[in-house]
Amino acid sequence: MATTAQWVEGARLRTLPMAMAPVIAGSAAAAGLGAFHPVRALLALVVALLLQVGVNYANDYSDGIRGTDDARVGPLRLVGSGAASPAAVKRAAFACFGAAMVAGLLLVVLSGTWWVLLVGAASVVAAWYYTGGSRPYGYHGLGEVFVFVFFGLVAALGTTYTQALTISGPAVVAAVATGLIATALLMANNIRDIPTDREVGKRTLAVRLGDRAARTTYVGMLAVALLLVLTVAPAHPWLLIVLLLAPVCVPACRRVLTATERAELIPVLKQTGIINLAWSVLFTVGILLDLAV
Repeated sequence: MATTAQWVEGARLRTLPMAMAPVIAGSAAAAGLGAFHPVRALLALVVALLLQVGVNYANDYSDGIRGTDDARVGPLRLVGSGAASPAAVKRAAFACFGAAMVAGLLLVVLSGTWWVLLVGAASVVAAWYYTGGSRPYGYHGLGEVFVFVFFGLVAALGTTYTQALTISGPAVVAAVATGLIATALLMANNIRDIPTDREVGKRTLAVRLGDRAARTTYVGMLAVALLLVLTVAPAHPWLLIVLLLAPVCVPACRRVLTATERAELIPVLKQTGIINLAWSVLFTVGILLDLAV
């Protein structure tokens, strides 16, 4: 039976900034529209965090029963290591999904955006079939699409819309940027796993692109995420404060481009999560300064 510490490690807390960033940025965009609602923002955050942990447990379960994690380099996998039974990890995943749906329902009730229930249901289905089911799309190079759409576009724009009942240019920039950084985190993870994934037939985007192109793509994603603020700078000049994050991105990019040992890429996951969180905080500061002027 897995210990509490092992369950916490299996939840992969270092990925939680990926869930927090779009909600923070989406709430800031709502504030820019004069419609920030703290309770709705908190509920959106709870939904995002629970979905992230649920996805992590679901991936642990599905990869574990397929043997994908048997020779994995990186953090503990509950099923792959034998620390927890597949059934227990599956229950944990669905418990997180269920709790996320309850929080999401409360958010929909408060905002009156009933059609968002369909988006929430799609998020849960997509989370499970990322590595679950007989033909998991994460095994065919589409995992990055899932992350970009649901941990970028849906999370950020959904957060803004359930507060302001509309979206804005900055909201779109926030959604695309946080989605790209989250996708970069997944790319770094999959670059590390290229040899083992290739052996078990897991055709992630990193496997499809090849090692060198995948590393370059990681850098490109971060660069575009930073430069996107230029598109709204004429109307919102204070959002250029996000560009201060550029030097912070350099160590992660250098490591991804030069690492020769797969284990060297493990710290990049945490670094990329921090970059996403820092992007959302600087974006929020920019919005607040914009409002104050």
